[in-house]
Amino acid sequence: MKIIVDAMGGDYAPAVVIQGAIAAVKEYNIDVVLVGDEERISALLKKNKYRGANISVCPAQEVIEMHEPAAASIRKKRKSSIVVGLNLVKEGKGDAFFSAGNTGAVVCAGTLSLDLLPGVERPGIGMVIPTLKGISLIIDVGANIDPKPNHLLQYGIMADAYLRHILNRPEPKVGLLNIGEEESKGTEFVKETHELLSQSSLNFIGNVEGKDLFSGKCDGIICDGFVGNIALKVSESVGEAFQEFLKRYIKSSPLALLGVALLRNSFRKFKKDTDYSEYGGAPLFGVNGVVIIGHGRSNVNAIKNAIRVAKEEVERKFNEKILEAINPAK
Repeated sequence: MKIIVDAMGGDYAPAVVIQGAIAAVKEYNIDVVLVGDEERISALLKKNKYRGANISVCPAQEVIEMHEPAAASIRKKRKSSIVVGLNLVKEGKGDAFFSAGNTGAVVCAGTLSLDLLPGVERPGIGMVIPTLKGISLIIDVGANIDPKPNHLLQYGIMADAYLRHILNRPEPKVGLLNIGEEESKGTEFVKETHELLSQSSLNFIGNVEGKDLFSGKCDGIICDGFVGNIALKVSESVGEAFQEFLKRYIKSSPLALLGVALLRNSFRKFKKDTDYSEYGGAPLFGVNGVVIIGHGRSNVNAIKNAIRVAKEEVERKFNEKILEAINPAK
């Protein structure tokens, strides 16, 4: 299996991306193609003392920066690492693509280069999040900020397929993110979406509120990309603030420092369970190929796990499962 990796994508690229790729090929027995500045990539591979045959380099002369507008950048920078990498997948020279770079550019380029799966109307980004009862999937977290109700129904269908075939949930429960649990709550858009989900074959449990994001009340949470992205960013900031507050309080008290020493193992487990890097990247559902999007701040562990997620989707033929679910036999 060959995974195409955007070596130039992310806040700490290419150094961290290359380290993550090296860790992935050692642990998962795969091949990786690093796309980007050939000279810099080769120098960093040498610096990291990698001499194996599982990593190759594909040159790309341009980089789409995080601040650049998505649609315009992929048109102007056809030799960028994102566009070149996705074209490799399109041409059958790789089984999947991963980037921690400009999310909008990956969504646009992925949709244009690979096209959508037959029957899918809009792509959506799914994100695995930790909950009190394991993990859940939220979709969409940023690909489509102005969807139609039918798009959210398709997100629900794709989420159900992912939960069943990738996360091994045999009877996943799906909920619609809203401002209240009652059917009468929300905008007309949300009410219409609720009706479509209720009439579907999904195990739809109704509306769920923001407080339910991490409760584990349902396995899949459906929302539009605008709401989902805000929910995700707020959750990240709360987690970071909580850690900072905790550090301040601990440092201000000798007794608290003693307590930390006694609870060291518990804190380590808490950190691991809530660490985004353990869950890898976010799948771009609906495109005709496996595309995984990483957090811009991805560290070595996140890069390695994102490549693992790509490998799992390819191995389990996830897009075939989406096609079966979106276009059931008549």
